[in-house]
Amino acid sequence: MPAPLNVSSALLPERIQMNLLSTNRDAVLRELVALIIPPTETRMSETLFQALKAREDLCPTCVTEGVAVPHARNAIVGMVDAPLLAYGRHPQGVSFGALDGKPVHHFFLLCAPNVREHLQLLSKLARLLNQKNFRRQLDAAATPQQVIDAIRAHE
Repeated sequence: MPAPLNVSSALLPERIQMNLLSTNRDAVLRELVALIIPPTETRMSETLFQALKAREDLCPTCVTEGVAVPHARNAIVGMVDAPLLAYGRHPQGVSFGALDGKPVHHFFLLCAPNVREHLQLLSKLARLLNQKNFRRQLDAAATPQQVIDAIRAHE
Protein backbone atom coordinates (compact mmCIF):
# COMPACT_ATOMS: atom_id res chain seq x y z
CA MET A 1 0.00 0.00 0.00
CA PRO A 2 1.48 3.39 -0.98
CA ALA A 3 2.31 5.95 1.69
CA PRO A 4 -0.38 8.58 2.22
CA LEU A 5 0.00 11.65 0.07
CA ASN A 6 0.95 14.69 2.11
CA VAL A 7 2.41 18.10 1.42
CA SER A 8 5.68 17.60 3.31
CA SER A 9 6.55 14.42 1.39
CA ALA A 10 5.95 16.20 -1.93
CA LEU A 11 8.47 18.97 -1.18
CA LEU A 12 12.22 18.42 -0.96
CA PRO A 13 14.79 21.02 0.21
CA GLU A 14 16.39 21.18 -3.25
CA ARG A 15 13.03 22.30 -4.71
CA ILE A 16 12.87 25.33 -2.41
CA GLN A 17 14.15 28.79 -3.39
CA MET A 18 14.09 31.20 -0.47
CA ASN A 19 14.92 34.27 -2.57
CA LEU A 20 13.21 34.43 -5.95
CA LEU A 21 14.73 37.18 -8.08
CA SER A 22 12.27 37.68 -10.94
CA THR A 23 10.18 40.82 -11.15
CA ASN A 24 7.19 39.57 -13.16
CA ARG A 25 4.77 36.64 -13.25
CA ASP A 26 6.20 34.73 -16.21
CA ALA A 27 9.78 35.01 -14.99
CA VAL A 28 8.72 33.73 -11.54
CA LEU A 29 7.01 30.78 -13.24
CA ARG A 30 10.24 30.02 -15.09
CA GLU A 31 12.23 30.16 -11.85
CA LEU A 32 9.79 27.73 -10.23
CA VAL A 33 9.82 25.38 -13.24
CA ALA A 34 13.63 25.23 -12.99
CA LEU A 35 13.24 23.84 -9.46
CA ILE A 36 11.37 20.84 -10.87
CA ILE A 37 12.77 20.32 -14.36
CA PRO A 38 16.43 21.02 -15.15
CA PRO A 39 16.73 23.93 -17.60
CA THR A 40 18.72 21.60 -19.89
CA GLU A 41 15.45 19.69 -20.46
CA THR A 42 14.21 22.53 -22.63
CA ARG A 43 11.22 20.76 -24.21
CA MET A 44 9.79 19.53 -20.89
CA SER A 45 10.48 22.75 -19.02
CA GLU A 46 8.84 24.77 -21.81
CA THR A 47 5.83 22.42 -21.81
CA LEU A 48 5.36 22.91 -18.07
CA PHE A 49 5.92 26.67 -18.31
CA GLN A 50 3.33 27.00 -21.11
CA ALA A 51 0.79 24.92 -19.14
CA LEU A 52 1.31 27.10 -16.05
CA LYS A 53 1.12 30.31 -18.09
CA ALA A 54 -2.12 29.17 -19.77
CA ARG A 55 -3.64 28.43 -16.35
CA GLU A 56 -2.59 31.82 -14.96
CA ASP A 57 -3.99 33.57 -18.07
CA LEU A 58 -7.29 31.76 -17.53
CA CYS A 59 -7.53 32.63 -13.84
CA PRO A 60 -4.75 33.60 -11.42
CA THR A 61 -3.90 30.95 -8.83
CA CYS A 62 -3.55 33.36 -5.90
CA VAL A 63 -5.31 31.59 -3.05
CA THR A 64 -4.93 33.77 0.02
CA GLU A 65 -3.00 36.73 1.38
CA GLY A 66 0.28 36.88 -0.53
CA VAL A 67 0.22 33.24 -1.65
CA ALA A 68 -0.17 31.63 -5.09
CA VAL A 69 -0.28 27.98 -6.09
CA PRO A 70 0.67 27.86 -9.77
CA HIS A 71 -0.43 24.57 -11.29
CA ALA A 72 -1.46 23.34 -14.69
CA ARG A 73 -5.19 23.14 -15.36
CA ASN A 74 -4.80 19.39 -15.73
CA ALA A 75 -2.16 16.94 -14.59
CA ILE A 76 0.54 16.61 -17.24
CA VAL A 77 0.85 12.89 -17.79
CA GLY A 78 4.44 11.66 -18.12
CA MET A 79 6.04 14.80 -16.70
CA VAL A 80 6.48 13.50 -13.14
CA ASP A 81 6.21 10.04 -11.58
CA ALA A 82 4.86 11.23 -8.23
CA PRO A 83 3.13 14.37 -6.97
CA LEU A 84 5.61 17.08 -6.13
CA LEU A 85 5.86 20.68 -5.08
CA ALA A 86 8.37 23.45 -5.49
CA TYR A 87 8.32 26.46 -3.18
CA GLY A 88 9.64 29.93 -3.83
CA ARG A 89 9.59 33.04 -1.68
CA HIS A 90 9.95 36.52 -3.09
CA PRO A 91 11.05 39.09 -0.48
CA GLN A 92 9.57 42.12 -2.27
CA GLY A 93 6.59 40.30 -3.75
CA VAL A 94 5.47 40.17 -7.36
CA SER A 95 2.28 41.29 -9.05
CA PHE A 96 0.60 37.96 -9.82
CA GLY A 97 -3.02 38.87 -10.45
CA ALA A 98 -4.28 38.64 -6.87
CA LEU A 99 -7.86 39.82 -6.42
CA ASP A 100 -6.79 42.23 -3.68
CA GLY A 101 -4.13 43.68 -6.02
CA LYS A 102 -1.39 43.02 -3.46
CA PRO A 103 1.95 41.44 -4.37
CA VAL A 104 2.48 37.70 -3.89
CA HIS A 105 5.41 36.56 -1.73
CA HIS A 106 4.91 32.78 -1.49
CA PHE A 107 4.61 30.40 -4.43
CA PHE A 108 3.89 26.67 -4.33
CA LEU A 109 4.22 25.08 -7.77
CA LEU A 110 2.27 21.84 -7.90
CA CYS A 111 2.81 18.97 -10.37
CA ALA A 112 1.18 15.55 -10.28
CA PRO A 113 1.10 12.54 -12.61
CA ASN A 114 -2.70 12.20 -12.54
CA VAL A 115 -5.81 14.22 -11.76
CA ARG A 116 -6.66 12.37 -8.52
CA GLU A 117 -3.27 13.08 -6.92
CA HIS A 118 -3.27 16.62 -8.34
CA LEU A 119 -6.57 17.40 -6.62
CA GLN A 120 -5.60 15.59 -3.41
CA LEU A 121 -2.37 17.56 -3.03
CA LEU A 122 -4.02 20.85 -4.02
CA SER A 123 -6.72 20.32 -1.40
CA LYS A 124 -4.21 19.52 1.37
CA LEU A 125 -2.06 22.50 0.43
CA ALA A 126 -5.08 24.83 0.40
CA ARG A 127 -6.02 23.74 3.93
CA LEU A 128 -2.49 24.56 5.11
CA LEU A 129 -2.41 27.93 3.38
CA ASN A 130 -5.66 29.00 5.00
CA GLN A 131 -3.95 28.87 8.42
CA LYS A 132 -2.68 32.32 9.33
CA ASN A 133 -0.12 30.86 11.76
CA PHE A 134 1.32 28.67 8.99
CA ARG A 135 1.69 31.68 6.67
CA ARG A 136 3.49 33.54 9.48
CA GLN A 137 5.94 30.64 9.79
CA LEU A 138 6.58 30.79 6.03
CA ASP A 139 7.40 34.48 6.41
CA ALA A 140 9.81 33.73 9.26
CA ALA A 141 11.52 30.66 7.74
CA ALA A 142 15.20 31.24 6.99
CA THR A 143 16.06 27.89 5.42
CA PRO A 144 14.40 25.28 3.19
CA GLN A 145 14.33 22.87 6.15
CA GLN A 146 12.39 25.42 8.23
CA VAL A 147 9.78 25.59 5.44
CA ILE A 148 9.42 21.79 5.50
CA ASP A 149 9.32 21.76 9.31
CA ALA A 150 6.52 24.35 9.28
CA ILE A 151 4.55 22.22 6.84
CA ARG A 152 5.01 19.10 8.98
CA ALA A 153 3.94 20.97 12.11
CA HIS A 154 0.67 22.07 10.48
CA GLU A 155 -0.26 19.00 8.46
